[in-house]
Amino acid sequence: MIGQTLSHFKITAKLGEGGMGEVYKATDAKLGREVAIKVLPDAVAADPERLARFEREAKVLASLNHPNVAAIYQVEEADGVHFLVMELVEGNDLAERLTRGPIPVDESLPIALQIATGLEAAHERGIVHRDLKPANIKIASGGEVKILDFGLAKAWEDSPVADASISLSPTLTAQMTQAGVILGTAAYMAPEQARGLEVDKRADIWAFGVVVWEMLTGQRAFRGETVSDTLAAILKEEPDWNQLPERTPAYARQLLRRCLDRDPGTRLRDIGEARVLLGDPDLGESSAPSDVGDAPPQQSGWLRALPLA
Repeated sequence: MIGQTLSHFKITAKLGEGGMGEVYKATDAKLGREVAIKVLPDAVAADPERLARFEREAKVLASLNHPNVAAIYQVEEADGVHFLVMELVEGNDLAERLTRGPIPVDESLPIALQIATGLEAAHERGIVHRDLKPANIKIASGGEVKILDFGLAKAWEDSPVADASISLSPTLTAQMTQAGVILGTAAYMAPEQARGLEVDKRADIWAFGVVVWEMLTGQRAFRGETVSDTLAAILKEEPDWNQLPERTPAYARQLLRRCLDRDPGTRLRDIGEARVLLGDPDLGESSAPSDVGDAPPQQSGWLRALPLA
């Protein structure tokens, strides 16, 4: 499609592809700006009911305006091609950065703060990401973090499985508003997602914990040779807490334990709590235990106090 023009958008380069469509860089001739174009898969575009449902979801997502969330501008159709017009975010994604190994603690936690801030803004509008993973997090050259594809997993209802290879970070999507169907990316799925249950913002909180763990350790919290093995690890195994760097603050360890609680009923209730702590670590350091290597999960003072307040 490079060189083609869709409506007033001239395609200039291919940025990538996956289970939720091909993505291109394009020039908006009307507004004179660079944008990202995501072309909808035929399975969505050819089904009037699914296309209408997708357009409804996209309108909700377009209402989300936050500096840590890549914006969706509009849904377009030209020459029989249906596509999303989105903010073009330059820079590497977090998955690319992690190929070079773990990210130092003093860099990881500020990134985590920006991710939590973007998630909080979406959750306050009732929007759940459902597919948060390093590949969906971009870090601009100035250090600004942008979450990509926010809520598109739900908008892509009924899409077939894109790829079964864990190494390619597969997105498993199908009937995303119904119980009994698995969605999300296997290595970052919450236990309730792995069981095919309906999910809410607490699934994003779990995925946030897995992403932060991977930044700090350079390793996935839950691993397996196949998708099934990975899901089994999520359902049955505990992360090796001793893998966390020695310099990881006690409050960050406690935060990870709360995010990676398998029971959504006792998991961290609101990502805003993580945002508050990461923005002001002194709130947690005074009450978090100094040694939480293999100790059973406990709530620090700030985590107990906030829900009561």
